[in-house]
Amino acid sequence: MNQEAYRRILGQIPSDVQLVAVSKTKPESEVLAAYQLGQRHFGENWAQELKTKHEHLPKDICWHFIGHLQTNKIKYIIPYVHLIHSIDSFRLLQEVNRQAAIHQRTVGCLLQFHIATEDTKFGFSMEECQQMLESQEFQLLQNVEIQGVMGMASLTDDIQQVHQEFRTLHEYFDALKQNYFSENQNFKEISMGMSHDYPIAIEEGSTMIRVGSAIFGERDYSKR
Repeated sequence: MNQEAYRRILGQIPSDVQLVAVSKTKPESEVLAAYQLGQRHFGENWAQELKTKHEHLPKDICWHFIGHLQTNKIKYIIPYVHLIHSIDSFRLLQEVNRQAAIHQRTVGCLLQFHIATEDTKFGFSMEECQQMLESQEFQLLQNVEIQGVMGMASLTDDIQQVHQEFRTLHEYFDALKQNYFSENQNFKEISMGMSHDYPIAIEEGSTMIRVGSAIFGERDYSKR
């Protein structure tokens, strides 16, 4: 872990922006090093790796699930996950609700929108999201709470394009807040921005950034 880089990032971001340190593929010792500096919010994108780290690390850590989530993996994270950033289908949200009910929890979730040009990224379109939120089936979900939106911008050198994609996500958030969540004080999160583009995301209104390699260095997927 690069302590100097971590402190520099903390000094750059506004006090109302939450830093989620993305610790996927990183050993527990590096998570603990960040924890000892005061970091409490960590992001993982593999359910079983998250389960193992939760078992071994301090219990006041707030674990964020940030990757593409498969329905058959939800059961591993539901007992303790703080926030799921990557709800990209109603089927997935239904299964999160079902598992949360088993554990008598209400689990915080973010709706992931497809704002990038790459087809490899997941997420709702605005029309799909509206159809879900207006359905009777959605109203039956009692063990999930939608707390905001998440999106990933295109991996491009075109800074204006990145600005526009993040701006689009903020516009989606505003529309959902006004039309569907005006009474929900917890609908307040705009999760956007990673190591390479978080300054732009903050300019466009991000409330939560997901930063990994800028803190922990490049990932070694061979050790997963």
